[in-house]
Amino acid sequence: MAMDRHDKEKEMASVLLSALYADVISPSQIRDGFVILLESADDLAVDILDAVDILALFVARAVVDDILPPAFLTRAKKALPESSKGFQVLQTTEKNYLSAPHHAELVERRWGGSTHITVEEVKKKIADLLREYVESGDAVEACRCIRELGVSFFHHEVVKRALVLAMEIRTAEPLILKLLKEASEEGLISSSQMAKGFARLEESLDDLALDIPSAKSLFQSLVPKAISEGWLDASFMKSSGEDGQAQAEEEKVKRFKEEVVTIIHEYFLSDDIPELIRSLEDLGMPEFNPIFLKKLITLAMDRKNREKEMASVLLSALHIEIFSTEDIVNGFIMLLESAEDTALDILDASNELALFLARAVIDDVLVPLNLEDIGSKLQPNCSGSETVRMARSLIAARHAGERLLRCWGGGTGWAVEDAKDKILKLLEEYESGGVLGEACQCIRDLGMPFFNHEVVKKALVMAMEKKNDRMLDLLQVCFNEGLITINQMTKGFTRIKDGMDDLALDIPNAEEKFNFYVECAQKKGWMLASFGSSVGDGSSKAVAAT
Repeated sequence: MAMDRHDKEKEMASVLLSALYADVISPSQIRDGFVILLESADDLAVDILDAVDILALFVARAVVDDILPPAFLTRAKKALPESSKGFQVLQTTEKNYLSAPHHAELVERRWGGSTHITVEEVKKKIADLLREYVESGDAVEACRCIRELGVSFFHHEVVKRALVLAMEIRTAEPLILKLLKEASEEGLISSSQMAKGFARLEESLDDLALDIPSAKSLFQSLVPKAISEGWLDASFMKSSGEDGQAQAEEEKVKRFKEEVVTIIHEYFLSDDIPELIRSLEDLGMPEFNPIFLKKLITLAMDRKNREKEMASVLLSALHIEIFSTEDIVNGFIMLLESAEDTALDILDASNELALFLARAVIDDVLVPLNLEDIGSKLQPNCSGSETVRMARSLIAARHAGERLLRCWGGGTGWAVEDAKDKILKLLEEYESGGVLGEACQCIRDLGMPFFNHEVVKKALVMAMEKKNDRMLDLLQVCFNEGLITINQMTKGFTRIKDGMDDLALDIPNAEEKFNFYVECAQKKGWMLASFGSSVGDGSSKAVAAT
């Protein structure tokens, strides 16, 4: 909002961020906020003249004001395409602002200065009062000077500079520790500002070590002293390690998101499901499968019906090959939790999300019970909860299956229904004396390899009904030729197992026959070894034998 207003508001925005920093907005949130701005720089440039230059100045000001570390620029550059406006912003920040002589003063004054004392002036006053204190040893006078600065939100800088001084002048360490202790006990420096000062120093230890080789070991000795004397919270030791881990995890998630956006865009162009699955497996990050689902549907919602249809079809394939039901559920929960934000950018996002959810149930990716599970994990009156209710209504409507398969204007969804009929016909033809090779060719001609579990399911049901185990010969050949994968074979058996209660009503010995088929499949190596323990938990019975 400030970018689209006058210099006065831009200055006020920068001052406000400095005041909020540490006490209200964490350093990682500041970083994330600037990343979001940089990622949306191309869109901002459409509405705001000189958006690149203005945003570059905001980034430079954040670095000068000490709320963004200089290393942020290098990290952010790696995450942005070189052709993007966000990348240009960072280049402008470096070349036009941060590399200029006296850049701090220039950046501080660029929007006409402010009624507030500038950060650069505060830093100088802090440095002067600390040096005077080290010479005089008068802690009362030093505390008075700190109070007079009138920048309580910036007291972490007092802590940081005091600790650096203790490292530079080893004889000054006892005095520095005494001052910080007294400032803490008086309530002059808050516990959050104290912890933030230590954290800021910890972040800059690598650079500091160039001037003070023993900086890291000195810092490690100062922390326990401060904790034992009660003026640094003991949680700092724990949070310090956790922050490092959290940052590493953030970087990992960011890299994953960048990779999958490219993979999804390629899929929308090529419609090549096996290639996408190979690319996902190559990434080797199955723990982020829910994030992939969220990205896939968010990107599809912002495109045409063709891509929405492709996203729904892809979910079916992923569920069969590499995604667990838990992955799918968690992905939808992430989507629904951020539904209100999504609605700011995508018209009718709530209705479209409801269609994706309902379609996932029709496609056997989710079961109705999963919708209850998803709904229970959302806030009762939030936009996401309303979307789940809408999805339930869509599923309950007359002819829901046919309508939802056509929800994106027909296409592959309807082809799935058509494929079920074709599978039934080819199996009936084979069962009544057809040729194995011809049956395999018909399966291949369907051109829907992600749906071959339906062949397995219908073949097993037919074998039970006709009391003819000839179908097992077909499955054996399909498996030998790689036409039906071990995952699809397992999924087909799983669908039968989940629908056993209903099947037994029509085929009295269904369970006995099924157990025989399972034993046969396991001997021949058709199924995953985990079949016996990981499936049949009842979670899918609500859509048994669809």
